[in-house]
Amino acid sequence: MSTTTFETATPGRALRIGLWVAHFLAFGSAGLVKLLTPIPELAAMMPWAGQYSETFVRFIGLVDLAGGIGILLPALTRILPRLTVLAALGCSVLQVFALVFHLSRGEAPVTPLNVVLLALSLFVLWGRGRKAPIAARQF
Repeated sequence: MSTTTFETATPGRALRIGLWVAHFLAFGSAGLVKLLTPIPELAAMMPWAGQYSETFVRFIGLVDLAGGIGILLPALTRILPRLTVLAALGCSVLQVFALVFHLSRGEAPVTPLNVVLLALSLFVLWGRGRKAPIAARQF
């Protein structure tokens, strides 16, 4: 009779690199684009941006950027890294709402970005929550 032992595998290098890339890409870049791009240029990329007030568009950019910072900063500093998981959950919910928003307006062609951001958020949520959590810094 043989016995089987299960070892917790250390996350592979590719997974760790992929998670860090996702940390950087998820929302930070989307938020900066919405915050820094002039509205006429932004409206050419995202038609909805030209149909709402600049304050609303910039607010959405700020929310995206805050999500990106929430995903990145706790993991990077290793201070309360569990907040990265919570931020990824919040960003996932945000993208579900964004998908509903765009689909309700008949803007299905603009939803691939939301799907990519949702996938990145879910990847970070899964990776940092289960597969490759970051240990908190010991002071």
